[in-house]
Amino acid sequence: MKSLLRLSFLALLCCWLPGFMARAAEPADGGRGEVQARRVLFLGNSITRHAPLASIGWTNDWGMAASAREKDYAHVLASALGELTGHQPEILTTNISEFERNAASYDAGDRLKDELAFHADLVIVAIGENVPPLDSDEARATFQASLVKLLTALKSNGQPALFVRSCFWADAAKDAILRQACATAGGVFVDISQLGQDPANSARSERTIAHEGVAGHPGDRGMKAIADALLAAIQREAHRAR
Repeated sequence: MKSLLRLSFLALLCCWLPGFMARAAEPADGGRGEVQARRVLFLGNSITRHAPLASIGWTNDWGMAASAREKDYAHVLASALGELTGHQPEILTTNISEFERNAASYDAGDRLKDELAFHADLVIVAIGENVPPLDSDEARATFQASLVKLLTALKSNGQPALFVRSCFWADAAKDAILRQACATAGGVFVDISQLGQDPANSARSERTIAHEGVAGHPGDRGMKAIADALLAAIQREAHRAR
């Protein structure tokens, strides 16, 4: 009887121990290292990066209107990804407002040579605010076709994880197309439409800025809110992929 009990216990232990060891081997922080973010490409407009422009009083070269480079959403997100993965990612930030204004004639292969050669494993697309009003079927169709072409080119360049956020200042027509085009290209859409509705997320709520256009851009709090929304989406996708 004792021999049978001993054998039964050993059989049970053999079944239970591997599962325990597998659980014990999982990262204690709930996913550290699962996010692939060694090279992160940010494509956007002035919220992502704006060169100095004396006529509006903007003297910096980072996301307008963060108070410092490390306070714009791209650098806040990069820092958070570094903490999450254990290595600080290399990042590239590019203003593609020209695409927003002239989507139909924009040649990504020609205009984004350096960005495609960067071979990012994570691409963040943050556009829409400068797109002219989409007040006709033709305008909507043209923008959608051009956006799908851009996102497909990005996705086919090494199959990076692709995240597309909605407009900071909500626009139903633009956001619907951003969402649809993102799905078509195999990306993940991140809705931040509520952020621009909170006055506390604008730079004017944090400090005095003479130019109204600059002042209306997200300040440090708004930039962090954008970064937080993107990070949450990236973590969700990493968890789903487990």
